[in-house]
This record gives sequence, C-alpha cells and structure tokens, in this order.
Amino acid sequence: MEKSTELDHKENGYFQATVDEVPVGSLYLFQLDESKERPDPASRSQPHGVHGPSEAVDPAFPWEDKGWQGLHLENSIFYEIHTGAFTPEGTFGAIIPYLDTLRDLGITTIELMPVAQFPGTRNWGYDGVYPFAVQDSYGGSFELKNWSMPVT
Repeated sequence: MEKSTELDHKENGYFQATVDEVPVGSLYLFQLDESKERPDPASRSQPHGVHGPSEAVDPAFPWEDKGWQGLHLENSIFYEIHTGAFTPEGTFGAIIPYLDTLRDLGITTIELMPVAQFPGTRNWGYDGVYPFAVQDSYGGSFELKNWSMPVT
C-alpha cells in the first residue's frame, strides 16, 4: 500500500502523522524529500533487520501486575541474562523454562540483555539502533510479552 501523508512538525525536530486503518503487521518505510526510503526511527518492530521496513504493531497489552509492589533493592539478587547466549535457541521464549531454576537458586531480579533492536542476529547490543523495537531474532515483542507471568 503506497500512501503519502502530511507530517506535522513538532518540537525538537520531531514529526508526527496519524494514518488510519493500518493493519497490524503492515510493513512501511519513510521517504522524505524524494530520497532513499528509510525505516521509522521510532519503530516498535523491525522484522527484517535494521535496514528493512518497519512493522505496524498493536501496542495494547493486558497487563496483569497491578498488585505487584516491587522488591526492596537490598533484598534483590540480580542475574544478568544475555538472551542470545543463555540457551541454544537464543530467544526470550527459550529462557522461560529456566525461570523456576533461577528462582530456586535465589535469583529475585533478572536483567535481560540486549532487548533493543541491533544489526545482525546475535549481539551484545552496544550498537542498538531502534530503542523502541524489541530484537526480532530473539523473538520480538510478542515473545517478550510471554514473560508476563504471576510472581511466586
């Protein structure tokens, strides 16, 4: 679907456009000043990598953690997981079966890294490109959302 939309200029160099009736999963690029097409710098999904088109996503999510009060920092035991190296599959979903084992070890807080989209399929994430997009090769935002589970 090719569509041209007027952009509203906002503060600090940002532009905004509202496009109606864009189905979730639609791929899109920006073309400014009739130059080369570029992905959305505020993309929430880059399923074909950092140079490919951005994907329209539904940001709605039924959060189920309203009663969670958090943990006191002094009682926290952190475990940093590199998503791409923690399991042979290297995905967010592949980590889930290990959560009970980590809890049984006394781990109370997990730091997932990297999460933001970066070039390639395995990376430390220091050269993240799309801070609002979850790394597609690690399962993307849909797989990361599966982490929402009751805290026991």
